[in-house]
Amino acid sequence: MADPDEHAADLPECPAAQGGGGLLPAELRAWMLLVGATGAVEQQLRSVVKKRLDISHDEFLILCLLAEQPGAGLRMTRVAELLGRPKTRLTYQIACLQHAGLVTRKSVCGDKRGVEVALTDKARGLLTETSGALAETVTRALAQFVGPAQREAVCGLLPGLAGEMNAGEMGAEGMGAEGMNAVEMNAE
Repeated sequence: MADPDEHAADLPECPAAQGGGGLLPAELRAWMLLVGATGAVEQQLRSVVKKRLDISHDEFLILCLLAEQPGAGLRMTRVAELLGRPKTRLTYQIACLQHAGLVTRKSVCGDKRGVEVALTDKARGLLTETSGALAETVTRALAQFVGPAQREAVCGLLPGLAGEMNAGEMGAEGMGAEGMNAVEMNAE
C-alpha cells in the first residue's frame, strides 16, 4: 500500500494555513479541498461497491442511509431529500434494489401516496460482511489525498482515522460507521 506521505508535496497546503494570498477566502478553499477529498473517496469506492455488492454507488448510498435507521424505514420523499435526488431517479434505484432483494417497499399507513423503504435481512448481512473492506477503501483514499497539514482536520471528522494514518496502516477496524457515513453523505 502507498505511504500517505508519498505524494504530500503534490498536495495543497491546509487552507487555514494559507492565509489570504489567494483569490478565494479560506472557507471556499477548505470547501474545495473537501470536495476533492470526497471525489477521491468516491472514485475508489465505486469499483469496490460494484465488485463486492454488485450495485451502483448511488444505490449504495441509499443502503447506507437506510442502514442508519435501525428497525425502521424511511419515506422515499425523505430519502430523496437527504440524498438530493429527483424522486423519479430514486424510484428507479429503489426498484433495482428491491429486485435484488435488498430493500422492501410498503405503503405508509394513513397516506395513500406515501411509500416507505427499508433494508432486508439480505442487505443487512451484505453490509455487515463488506463494511470492513468498504471502510478500508475510504480510509486509504483519504490517506492518499490529504497531506500532513490536512490530516488533523480530517481526523477530527472521522473517528479512528488519526491512529490509522499515524501508524501507516489502513485497516478497517479504525473506521467507525459514523466516519463512513460522514464521507458518503457528503459525496453527492
